[in-house]
Amino acid sequence: MTHIEALASCLLEGDPDKAWACIENYPESARPDVYHNLMTPAMRHIGHLWETNKITVADEHLATATCDFILSRLAYGIGKETSAGKAMFLCLDGEQHYLGLKMVDSLFKEHGWATRYFGPSLPLEYALQTAENWKPDVIGLSVSIVYHLPKLQQYVDAFSRLPENPAVLVGGRLTDLYDLRPHCKEDTVILRSLPETERWIQNDLTGGQQSGTTNSTPSPPVFES
Repeated sequence: MTHIEALASCLLEGDPDKAWACIENYPESARPDVYHNLMTPAMRHIGHLWETNKITVADEHLATATCDFILSRLAYGIGKETSAGKAMFLCLDGEQHYLGLKMVDSLFKEHGWATRYFGPSLPLEYALQTAENWKPDVIGLSVSIVYHLPKLQQYVDAFSRLPENPAVLVGGRLTDLYDLRPHCKEDTVILRSLPETERWIQNDLTGGQQSGTTNSTPSPPVFES
């Protein structure tokens, strides 16, 4: 059994201690590696089991809740905030896949950003109100359901009108399935993986050139699960 399958099995059992032990036994200890190469594939495997009727909705919910707990434990004690900037992360109204977004939030924290993570299904009016008051430098959006694409455009349009002109990042399962550019602004940053997200953060911190899209090798979509 691979590390990915072992972790998936522990998550499906709803046993956080076994899941944590599986993560501790993983040969790569860096948090981004654990997120990208272990936890994300494990949740994708669980999603495949659900799609093929090998597990129930209850099983999938238990695994998600257990994974959420492990992510919170992994994020505990991340370094202090620096002057890197402020970032807020949210799922579009009606979107429930939030685990990838939570990983992205942790990556930003690890690089010294002050973050606010709002989780699943945040209506635009409340997201916009928060952005107006808190004035983030970055706003990350997650979209995984195709019929929410018109809603994505509404969010991107609203945030693009903010006077502080925050960078708007978009991720989620749809980034590998559809061309999201018609639903975004020209300067919207579409991120397809956690490594891509980390590169974006590092470029931002060093004053590097940012890119809205890349042509890198396909990998598990960021902001997914």
